[in-house]
Amino acid sequence: MKTAIILHGMPSKEGYYDPNRESQSNEHWLPWLQHQLLLKDILAQAPEMPKPYEPNYGEWLKVFDQFLIDENTILIGHSLGGGFLIRWLSENNVKVGKVILVAPWIDTKKVLVTGFFDFKIDPNLVNKTNGIVIFGSDNDENDIKESIKALMGEVSNISYREFQNMGHFVFSSMGKKDFPELLEEVEVRHG
Repeated sequence: MKTAIILHGMPSKEGYYDPNRESQSNEHWLPWLQHQLLLKDILAQAPEMPKPYEPNYGEWLKVFDQFLIDENTILIGHSLGGGFLIRWLSENNVKVGKVILVAPWIDTKKVLVTGFFDFKIDPNLVNKTNGIVIFGSDNDENDIKESIKALMGEVSNISYREFQNMGHFVFSSMGKKDFPELLEEVEVRHG
């Protein structure tokens, strides 16, 4: 069975507790993508990760480990969610399907004090996957651009797609909740 896991990023604490905002797994393009994948008979999950405003890798891992992940699993991570996938893939001997990292953040400046990114990136990550593609935007934050540059420099055979004026790939910068380019990328190698 084809499956997909879509991981959200890190909100501010104020944003997380704002009763007028959607939960992290229901913001931006995540629910749209989940629905599109379900319509293609890909069992897509977008789990809520614990305290994403103050992320703890071990706590996120407890949630992530509840899913069966194999070569038929597509992994999609936005921002910190993409950084989580880089660490998880680096530290686990697994074979997964396609991996798409949307504006991945790996905290190159060591801003987080939770130890979330205390790990060594496996330069051969792509060999554990059916291909890794990074989506970046020309007008995203410098921290994201630095993370992408670091990943491209450390991981062999990683692909990159640059977009114009998409910011951090959130609703406020994209102006829409659909993301057909991402759905198309899922379909390219996963069929």
